[in-house]
Amino acid sequence: MSKTPSASRTGLRHLQSIVAGLSDGLMLIGTDQSIVWANEAALAMHGARTQAGLGKTVAGYSKKYSLKYRNNRLVRAGQYPAVRALAGEAFSGLVVQVSWSNGRFGRVHELRSLRLDDAAGKLEYAALVMSDVTDRFNAEARFEQAFNTNPAPALICRLSDFRYVRVNQGFLEMTGLNPKQVIGRSAYELDVLSHAEDKNLAIARIHEGRTIPQMEATLMLPGGKRHYVIVAGQPIDVLGESCLLFTFIDLEARKKMEDALRQTEERFSKAFRLAPVPMIVSTLDDARLLEVNEAFLKTTGYTNEDVLGKDAASLEVWASKTEYRAFENLLKTAGSVRNHGIQLCTKEGMLLDCLASADIVAIDGKRCILSVIQDMTEHKQSEDELIAAIDAVMQDASWFSRTVIEKLAQIRRPERAQGGGAQLAALTAREREVLGLMCKGLTDDEIGAALHLSRNTVRNHIAKVYNKIEVHRRSAAIVWGRERGILGREKRTKGRPS
Repeated sequence: MSKTPSASRTGLRHLQSIVAGLSDGLMLIGTDQSIVWANEAALAMHGARTQAGLGKTVAGYSKKYSLKYRNNRLVRAGQYPAVRALAGEAFSGLVVQVSWSNGRFGRVHELRSLRLDDAAGKLEYAALVMSDVTDRFNAEARFEQAFNTNPAPALICRLSDFRYVRVNQGFLEMTGLNPKQVIGRSAYELDVLSHAEDKNLAIARIHEGRTIPQMEATLMLPGGKRHYVIVAGQPIDVLGESCLLFTFIDLEARKKMEDALRQTEERFSKAFRLAPVPMIVSTLDDARLLEVNEAFLKTTGYTNEDVLGKDAASLEVWASKTEYRAFENLLKTAGSVRNHGIQLCTKEGMLLDCLASADIVAIDGKRCILSVIQDMTEHKQSEDELIAAIDAVMQDASWFSRTVIEKLAQIRRPERAQGGGAQLAALTAREREVLGLMCKGLTDDEIGAALHLSRNTVRNHIAKVYNKIEVHRRSAAIVWGRERGILGREKRTKGRPS
């Protein structure tokens, strides 16, 4: 026996009393498309005070309220949720933006449909159950904006099917990909964890729904390209779906710098080892030897075990600890040293006369001293032998012309003969004679008598000599003259070379 209309209305009143106080909104639409009833929550969600404020009918509702999908596409009047529900369509989780036609009011509703049949199984009412999800979607909109504008590369992967649903501009710029190459692709195709340093841990954390800690990884990109990154993962909820947010730190620039630095260090290491002159690397703070090359070991006779890790100043390789300390202090003060004379002592006790140069350099992030040593022992011995031979020749210079004597003196003391900018050519013949007699030890009066000059004239000549050779004392002038072979007044002899 079918229910009478009065019984149906009684059931409707019972239904109204049950749902009136619910937080979810409820609208009942009759088969004639009239809005039969709406609870307080439904009215509030539409900014209406009374049921009539909803428009009374579905057509009136569509004129008063404008609906858009989440992608901002306008919902056509024939596709309004009430129309679809009356057509017998069952749906849930339908999200629409609801606003007055003038745009002043706006909320976001999540809807599901219910079908209320009569005893005969015919549709009597269509019900729309709605939830106000405005705050949630506002938060998600803010997240979307922050996600898209964040310069840090990021991806969002949906966990239900492991497909990427979001990508920001930072990731696209880092990889050179476009959105179509990322969105909708499987995480198995674009696997950001395939070359992670601890992939097993990352996969375990995904299954546990926990954060993936930062770890280095290599992204494999189209064309066989590789991109070095640090990747991390964070579980998040996006539009009600469980997802994983991947964030990245671009390591490509750092990797290139590290590769360049490694190549530079390899070249330095090779040049250091193969250099033909002794070289040392020691720490700046405590002067401990970090490395020596083969030339150093060969020259000194020491082994790596003898010297590495030890304080440079305490090593027996330096003939004088005081001399080495002076060299080290000079380096720390000036930042570099060039051709500093120093003696080395070989393991057998042989002294080596050397020139040491050094610079402060950075190796593996530490400030170190790079020292280069040139063994001058043989050169100095040859020089000493040459000087001894010249000294022997100059014991009797009477058989040589003044030009030869000058050349021999310059060879004997080249660095001093050219010092002060004074040259023998700057002196007149008379000034040379005066200087020569000074070198023989004569006084001013004796020089005047020898040259038939007054004492004042002799003094004037001496003053000019001082000025030209840039000295201020008689003893300095005598040393200067003797180093250049000026031995006294020349006497020209017939047949003797001039």
